[in-house]
Amino acid sequence: MGSIDRQDSTPQLLNRLRMRQIALILAIEERRTLRGAASQLGMTQPAATKMLHELENALGQPLFERVGRGLQLNAAGERVTGYFRSIRGSMEALNRELGELRLGSAGKFSVGSIMAASPGRLTDAIVGLKAAFPLLSIQVAVDTSDRLLAQLREGVLELVIGRLVGHPGIECTFRAIDDEALAVVVGNEHPLARKRRVEFEELLDYPWILQPTGSPMRDVIEREFRDHHAQLPKGLVETGSILTSINLIRQSLLVAVIPETVARRDAEHGVLRIVAYRMKQKLETYGSLVPKDRPLSKPAEHFLALLHANRKTVR
Repeated sequence: MGSIDRQDSTPQLLNRLRMRQIALILAIEERRTLRGAASQLGMTQPAATKMLHELENALGQPLFERVGRGLQLNAAGERVTGYFRSIRGSMEALNRELGELRLGSAGKFSVGSIMAASPGRLTDAIVGLKAAFPLLSIQVAVDTSDRLLAQLREGVLELVIGRLVGHPGIECTFRAIDDEALAVVVGNEHPLARKRRVEFEELLDYPWILQPTGSPMRDVIEREFRDHHAQLPKGLVETGSILTSINLIRQSLLVAVIPETVARRDAEHGVLRIVAYRMKQKLETYGSLVPKDRPLSKPAEHFLALLHANRKTVR
């Protein structure tokens, strides 16, 4: 196929692109077959085939390669679906805001954050936001960066406090906030709880709780094990919930790793004990992540200003 004349490509593409085509491409990516995608969208397979060809003609190149009975994205398809996911996320955000306006509410703000930011930065910014927008509905998701970025891509969250990890499928503006140190923690009655110095090898005598594979904290802990030429303990408990990890160590001999800010707060209240072992590895700097392809609401802009105000940010 011939390429599109770049001088008029954007106006031409806007004129020819349809939301139904966007939905079809995302459905093919999910279902891996044209028949499955057509069924998901309530279309006949011939109609879906015609729509796919029309889109590929508009773009000037194919998006999929046939693999067996299925379809697999090629390089162009990967890029296109990345942008299409962002478009779907923008539409989700728009639909949510319009729905709130129809109901006569003061709007809704959804933010995601890693646990390290929760004790101070996140809560302080939310308190300030509620003071400025008393009737604003606020939804807060606390999870690992990779999971939060997936929700950001889909338009579920408006912005995220975390790290730009992996290939999130969305272009973001990152503004650094702080480093995140980690602490090894145990229950108050654990044999390691009151030791004045603990060697790494002593930690291997106990079962561990780790975050799921793919999360930044899990990667850091695995590097710590490799530095000591040690394998991960067998019989791991895997959870992305810091609260679950803390509850588990309080009732067992399990060892966990959590953000130092959270550990120090809970240790001061007698909830747990910080083990006298200093991890060599640290997590990368975290910060605010804002999508480049959609505008922020006024509450989100205000929250972002509060988040970064009067803070010694990392450069």
